[in-house]
Amino acid sequence: MKEFRKAVIFLPDGMADDPLPELNGKTPLEYAHTPAMDSIAAKGASGTFLTLPPDLPTSSDVANMSVLGFQPEYNYPGRGPIEAASQGIELADDDVAWRCNLVFVSDDGVLRDYSAGHLDDADSAVLMAALKAEFDSDKVTFHHGVSYRNLLVLHGKEFCDRIDYQKPDSSQDIPVEKLRLKALDDSPEAAHTVAFLEELSAKAACFLAKHPLNAGRPSPANWIWPWSPGYRPRMQLFSERYDGRKGAVISAVDVIKGLGKCTGMSVIDVPGATGFLDTNYSGKVQAALAAVRDHDLVYVHLEAIDECSHLGDLQLKLRAIEEFDAKIVAPILQALQDQPYNFAVLPDHPVPIKLRKHTTTPVPLAICGPAVTPDQITAFSETLAPGGALGNLKKEELVRKILEL
Repeated sequence: MKEFRKAVIFLPDGMADDPLPELNGKTPLEYAHTPAMDSIAAKGASGTFLTLPPDLPTSSDVANMSVLGFQPEYNYPGRGPIEAASQGIELADDDVAWRCNLVFVSDDGVLRDYSAGHLDDADSAVLMAALKAEFDSDKVTFHHGVSYRNLLVLHGKEFCDRIDYQKPDSSQDIPVEKLRLKALDDSPEAAHTVAFLEELSAKAACFLAKHPLNAGRPSPANWIWPWSPGYRPRMQLFSERYDGRKGAVISAVDVIKGLGKCTGMSVIDVPGATGFLDTNYSGKVQAALAAVRDHDLVYVHLEAIDECSHLGDLQLKLRAIEEFDAKIVAPILQALQDQPYNFAVLPDHPVPIKLRKHTTTPVPLAICGPAVTPDQITAFSETLAPGGALGNLKKEELVRKILEL
């Protein structure tokens, strides 16, 4: 029986960026000290990967579906139902699941912070429990996720998912009046869904403004922000798509865990994984090293770089990049250095620090191991990668290459 090739994908969420004058024309990735990621490029081959196909949301669910080869241009279900799968929420056929951020809207009606100051998870749980007690009914239910990342589910055929929405992390410092939900067709269901959620959001804002947990906070969680709706996902299994191979995902956030559950990959929970700079790095490393023993592909995702990018905090982004390199990539490479594994590193999408939102530029990619012949690229960066031997990969090409299918 042929032995399957094993592989690890390192996924630093939102790491790609643009050159910055304050970094002497370098990107944050190029400026940061990243010897482990550079070693993948130096020992292997580089290229780019198209993670955000045209006419789809510029969101992490789309991008990570693309990296894993699940072609969102054909079967994108929406962020809400993916995260519902992560939480084990069983959706009925006519349930519409929405991602529901807790956000901060200032007194002048402007969306100021998509994360309500990176709301502490314990405080978020209290606020979501209060919302459930106040508003849950046979028409709507609230569900706590991680920190500001929560869910709202609408129940019944009177609702639909044909709604235009604005991503909160791409809409900071914009008046709420310019960001309203809009029906995408003339159906009564779409009109009713918009009206229902607008009324619910207004009532929730009044309720949250009076909650004692929000008193005195510089960025209180005083609004709900429903976005990216959809019905129960029906996605192909990883093992079916990739000739019986087994995959595992390691992440703090529901969107990645949900993709794993929807595609039959093992979802490995790491205690203390937070989705920010205080995450349990060593726990993720140990989980990855354990998973690679009985899985063919291990997908190691880190959210913190994306969060720092949306904050627009350059120093935090540089720190997050260097910690990812030193605390995730380096120890895994060292532990597996004598094994004939393939290793890939790429962001899921860019988040330019000056824009604080996702862009659709193809991301840099580097692969080392038996799957590739080394090229002339000696460091991992947005500038160098397009000149590498891998060219421009898309769809299933990355996973098939590193699993040598």
